[in-house]
Amino acid sequence: MTDDAEYTRRLLRAQGARWKKLLDVQAPYRWNLQRLRPGSTLEVGCGVGRNLLHLRGAGVGIDRNPHSVEACRRAGLVAFTPEEFSRSQYDAPGRFDTLLFSHVAEHMRFGEFVELVRTHARLLKAEGRVVIVTPQEAGFRSDPTHVEFFDFARLRAALEQVGFSPITEYSFPFPRLVGRIFRYNEFVSISRRRN
Repeated sequence: MTDDAEYTRRLLRAQGARWKKLLDVQAPYRWNLQRLRPGSTLEVGCGVGRNLLHLRGAGVGIDRNPHSVEACRRAGLVAFTPEEFSRSQYDAPGRFDTLLFSHVAEHMRFGEFVELVRTHARLLKAEGRVVIVTPQEAGFRSDPTHVEFFDFARLRAALEQVGFSPITEYSFPFPRLVGRIFRYNEFVSISRRRN
């Protein structure tokens, strides 16, 4: 359900809503990502490029939806389908400071997400970080393409299977309790490889 043209159109409509642009509703999320100082970032599941825009040229995206990849390219961003990425200069061990999975985990089952992280972990520098963002309850309920809820405990369990441990976890932009009613409240998990 997330790899067809209609899904891409839905993302573009949501992102391009006039009121969202006038109010700059992305400002706190842009600030939150930039304050992490992610460095060279690979965003797995980049969608139509909202976070890549926030990264201001320091990000490369992968998405399995070719329509979303094309939307990123039209916006001047660097994005690939997985097959294209595997043939690119970016597919190199230790290439990135950060792996970003923003609103990706909830679209798959636990084991699928573990495998997705495992597949891309080799691209991370030795001291690199994995940043994962998932919706809280209201956001999870808001999208019929969401299949599994990932809170901090579930994210920790997934990352542990790939050899990573959290260094920071927080609720954003509001305290955790707000996530039950505000659909844009998020879990943010930042991890590094275990020593």
